[in-house]
Amino acid sequence: MLTEFFNGFVKATGWPAYKIAFRTKIYYEDKSVQSRRIKGAAMVVSNHTSVFDYAVLLFVFFTRTLRVQMAEVLFQKQPLGIFLKMMGGVYVNRDTHDFGFLAESEEHLRRGRVVGVFPESRLPLKGEETPLPFKPSAAYLALAADVPVIPVYTNGSYFNLKKRARVIVGKPMYPRDCVSDSNDEKENIRIFGEAMRERIIELERLLNEQTK
Repeated sequence: MLTEFFNGFVKATGWPAYKIAFRTKIYYEDKSVQSRRIKGAAMVVSNHTSVFDYAVLLFVFFTRTLRVQMAEVLFQKQPLGIFLKMMGGVYVNRDTHDFGFLAESEEHLRRGRVVGVFPESRLPLKGEETPLPFKPSAAYLALAADVPVIPVYTNGSYFNLKKRARVIVGKPMYPRDCVSDSNDEKENIRIFGEAMRERIIELERLLNEQTK
């Protein structure tokens, strides 16, 4: 309850600054199927362009508290680390084989909460094809919790007076509809991971079409 209250306070007080800094315009693949309102447990999966993607997701899905998986480097910076923990951030240590973040994320989902994931796991370097390949942990979590996955694409245009930040929210993906019981777990994780990445690429194409 404290996390929800703190999220609400941050969003309410930070809304004016967010509107000025990001100037985000939101689009939908099909608003009648998936709008900014999320009912029940779900994963929000997005491409990763900047550390500010987190802030954008918070305000896109304003009415829900997002428990977003975040890299260890952010938690190591104080007081940022304390702030992120209070916001419900899920600590991910990319330098170890500790997969506790998956158990924590799955528990959130089983409690009917919303978990945010950037499956690329890092920001792309200059010249790299985007989105980067998705880490298998995102697909594993979606299949283990068996919750809807809401794909999101952002153009990453933040703090830009000439070009607005544009985000498109896609229709939910249902993990078990994309895989087969005849496959082993590893194969299903691979298949669903690729399916999520392809949906993000498709959303980028749809966004470009809608903003021509």
